[in-house]
Amino acid sequence: MLDVLRSRWPLAALIVSAALLAGAHAFETFGHLAPCPMCLAQREWHWGIVAIALVALLTRKETRAAAFILALAYLGSFAMAAWHVGVEQHWIAATCETGPAGSLVFDLNAKLEIPHCDTPAWTMFGVSMAGYNALISLGMAVLSAFLALAPERTS
Repeated sequence: MLDVLRSRWPLAALIVSAALLAGAHAFETFGHLAPCPMCLAQREWHWGIVAIALVALLTRKETRAAAFILALAYLGSFAMAAWHVGVEQHWIAATCETGPAGSLVFDLNAKLEIPHCDTPAWTMFGVSMAGYNALISLGMAVLSAFLALAPERTS
């Protein structure tokens, strides 16, 4: 059972990270919630996970190593998201004075407003998007590490 799950884990990781990216882009496109620089940095982790998962799916070898690499990538995603939650909750003092957020098509005469990283754009049950990303990423990191470290079944 674990061997089957381990071999299919890159597909699960691909689906989860693609769904998180799709959700973030949907909030941006349809909800008109511009991402702050920390939000954009969180997306980079998931794009990386999508790439790792695709390579793992294409090679179909070293499923244990793929699960371990995915665990590390999800741990990085968790750390970035948890840092953002800390900034949102004002537990960590940080500024986000980096590049512009939003699409590449914009009005050159319009005032460019970069959302503040310490103000959640959206919450549900008191948890921000960064909070949900942290929870999901931590769960995926734990599951990936478990699959990487679980002994193989010998028959």
